[in-house]
Amino acid sequence: MRGEDHQQDALFSYLSPEQRVPQDHPLRRLRPVVDQVLKKMSRRFAAMDAQIGRPSIAPEKLLRALLLQSLYTVRSERLLMEELNYNLLFRWFVGLNLDDPVWDATVYSKNRERWLRSDVAQAFFQEVRAYAEQQGLLSDEHFTVDGTLLQAWASQKSFKPKVGGEGSPPGNPGNAEVNFRGEKRRNDTPESTTDPEARLYKKAKGKEAPLGYLGHVRVENRNGLVVDACVTLATGTAEREAALEMMEEKSGSQRITLGGDKNYDTHDFVGELRAGKVSPHVAQNTTNRSSAIDGRTTRHVGYALSQRKRKRVEEVFGWMKTIGLMRKVRHRGQKLVGWMFTWAAAAYNLVRIGNLVGAKA
Repeated sequence: MRGEDHQQDALFSYLSPEQRVPQDHPLRRLRPVVDQVLKKMSRRFAAMDAQIGRPSIAPEKLLRALLLQSLYTVRSERLLMEELNYNLLFRWFVGLNLDDPVWDATVYSKNRERWLRSDVAQAFFQEVRAYAEQQGLLSDEHFTVDGTLLQAWASQKSFKPKVGGEGSPPGNPGNAEVNFRGEKRRNDTPESTTDPEARLYKKAKGKEAPLGYLGHVRVENRNGLVVDACVTLATGTAEREAALEMMEEKSGSQRITLGGDKNYDTHDFVGELRAGKVSPHVAQNTTNRSSAIDGRTTRHVGYALSQRKRKRVEEVFGWMKTIGLMRKVRHRGQKLVGWMFTWAAAAYNLVRIGNLVGAKA
């Protein structure tokens, strides 16, 4: 018998969000880890707020919602608040009851500067990494490093000379017509009026040179978890410089290996690694020059293994760009872009940890 299409304006339910979320939902594996990490950051949060005045929104709730934005590719905070208003799964993860009101999206704009000063993203990332280490998921011997282009929130039309720039070109004043044909555009004299820290960067010969930054990660080779992440200005040597800076933080006198692509095969970079007791397991680049990687490295079985493992770093960049909203950044300035990049790296690690711990269970 056909049922009637009854419409109901009011909703009465005796089930809480906790009861409505399936027990095998992937977010259930992440929620205990996130709660444990945020609990360890409680003192940092307390130091950020004044001791008097009206209570603020709990930073734990704000950051849980920000994690959902990365995990579910919600492109703006306004859409995030819209989802949080009616999505029971989101409410459960953040810690809101069915009747709790959501906050205004501008709360993130007001808190982002404080989080930037207190380096909340880096602290969260380190706590997630510490949790993975406690679970025995990290390797302390074998690593891979790589960098990727992050397109800036700025157009080519905003790239103008710093001094004596021409006036507005004719045409539509809101979206002026600009012809770059035959013009040599370099980073030394002009800058973007939208994001002055963004730089022109060409990934390969014959490719376009968009405005952007370079995001760098160092992953361990056991499970492909990120152990370091940072953002630099887009220059030709930034990848190698960031890699050396990351390796300065290694502890102990134990020799470790570092894999990488052909861009890292330079005599200066390889020499720096060997001087720091790091075995350079980077791919050989024999194009028009001699490689810095010789037989004393390639003869070992571990070198071939590192070459297979190093490709897992592309999984990190693939996730961060397709899911974590880092293909084209939504913020301006190296510090803020770096904050968001580190946050996306922490979100990736949480997903990996959830899958690895779930597989063990």
